Amino acid sequence: MIFYNSFNRDCRDAAGAIVAGQTLTLRIQVTDLPVQNVAIEIFPDGEQATNTQRVRMQPQADNWYVGKVTPPSAGLYFYRFIVDTDPGQQAIYYAPKDKVYGGTGEATRDSNTSCYQLTVLSKEETLPDWYRNAIFYHIFVDRFNNGNADGHVNNPKPNSFIYGTHNDLPYYVKDANGQIVRWDFYGGNLLGIEQKLPYLQELGVTALFLSPIFAARSNHRYDTADYEKIDSMLGSLADFDHFLTAVHAAGMHVILDGVFNHVGADSKYFDLYHSFEPREGATDSPSSPYYDWFTFTQYPNKYDAWWGVGDLPTVNKDSESFHHYIADPKTGVVSYWTKRGVDGWRLDVADELRDGFIGQIRTAMDQYPDRVLIGEVWEDASNKIAYGNRHHYLEGGMLQAVMNYPLRNQLVALVNGQESVDDWVQAALTLQEHYPRSVFQNNFNNIGTHDTERILTALGGDTNKLALLVNIFFATPGVPCIYYGDEVGVTGGKDPDNRRFFPWGQGNKAVEAIYTDALQRRRTDPALANDASFIPFYGYRWGGIWRHIVDAQQHSHDALLVFNPNEIPILADIRQLHTDNLTLDQTAYLQQHIQTTPIPAYGYQWLPADMV
Repeated sequence: MIFYNSFNRDCRDAAGAIVAGQTLTLRIQVTDLPVQNVAIEIFPDGEQATNTQRVRMQPQADNWYVGKVTPPSAGLYFYRFIVDTDPGQQAIYYAPKDKVYGGTGEATRDSNTSCYQLTVLSKEETLPDWYRNAIFYHIFVDRFNNGNADGHVNNPKPNSFIYGTHNDLPYYVKDANGQIVRWDFYGGNLLGIEQKLPYLQELGVTALFLSPIFAARSNHRYDTADYEKIDSMLGSLADFDHFLTAVHAAGMHVILDGVFNHVGADSKYFDLYHSFEPREGATDSPSSPYYDWFTFTQYPNKYDAWWGVGDLPTVNKDSESFHHYIADPKTGVVSYWTKRGVDGWRLDVADELRDGFIGQIRTAMDQYPDRVLIGEVWEDASNKIAYGNRHHYLEGGMLQAVMNYPLRNQLVALVNGQESVDDWVQAALTLQEHYPRSVFQNNFNNIGTHDTERILTALGGDTNKLALLVNIFFATPGVPCIYYGDEVGVTGGKDPDNRRFFPWGQGNKAVEAIYTDALQRRRTDPALANDASFIPFYGYRWGGIWRHIVDAQQHSHDALLVFNPNEIPILADIRQLHTDNLTLDQTAYLQQHIQTTPIPAYGYQWLPADMV
């Protein structure tokens, strides 16, 4: 029998990524085998055939073997174990059962196995205190609030329509080719957000993430027309400055959506419709200063576009002039708005940007203290491959956090019965294992965005499911971000239905109570701080989360959440606790503090403080 579990701190002494030059200690137990030698086989990403090293492990008591590895440079490394038994027999390889996840593995004499991942950093990031302790609120600006006293819409755009009431559902008008030819607007603006800051503060929000606010033709504004101008429907530059001042005066912060992978066809940079003066766009002339930003297959009407959407010409990823325009430390777009008071940026489709470009953006931002750079990545960001290239944006000097779509997907699948509790624990612990500690603890967590169906809709409108999911969400490390309206029960499918106008005064009271209670617990319980340890666990059909921290006064704080993600009541029997992922001390603690108890369908229980 061979036992190794990368999630178990008795087997691997570091939970997440390590810094180059740091030593990682690994322990594996081998019983009932005639062991000749046990070794760790480790190699850098893509170099298994040319740069594999074997580290001999030393025997310890009770058939345990210990070995140490010290990766010399940043990057991804992969490892497995090799057990030599009887002479003349093929060695036994011990590796994870699934190439995606960590945890326990399996023994085989087939050398074609998967490997455990080890992420190695150039440095551990330090994130601003305001960000690490924030509760974010994601606002799709056109759909939140119109601050004009008479309700008029600022500077309506040509060839668009404005809804008769805020209760009207979003709708696209498309032509025979499926292209949107009439954009719809409700009239939300910056002044409207500013007027609702007291509401957001009462909710517990401390930071805002705004959908794009720069000049554009569409309502979503991912088709940037001019990075240097605020969209006139949202207000003027003076309005933006006033908004920033109000946000900061309220003790809050704001990050902007940086859309640097594509621009609008109707932009000063591309100018497909020749609507800008002077006519300097790439389609106006091959001598345009923006010509090398784009890739034309048949000039000027056929070009590379984001996912084939003609309205969104893709920027040439290697255009140095574009990179200079966006990221120059003195004159670039990022510096201009950051200097003006913006507290950070979220990079749209970060996996479609070159790592070097992201590094340039980070360098520009680092001129200003206490800023944060977040990326949109839908998968495990530590090992993301896009367009044939491995990304390294979590290894230091690039992204400080990413949008945690894996968490959102895992929680929805768990509560909807599409994923077992043990699958959820394995997925959560794999992210913790792959990510830098600073990222895992301070990731940009979300359960709804403008790109997903509304969370209540994803759960079939079931508020019991929602209460369970929200409590697990706020019990998980990371910086939580609420998508506007989720906290009052806004429903809707995917784009455009997930972008309804905020129903002021018409919210779902049951949903409001769920969020109010969960946010209050998150803000006031020290054990739910991002620095607290995170130990998910499970038994038969039930799961739990244990958070633990010791404060500056050496006071110990613990929080224990036990839950039932099933449609039927279950008995959470502590005798059925699965212990492979847990150390002996962790197992003893949970067995001491969790009583066997019945939990209703989609129910949960926070253990009283005097029990923990």
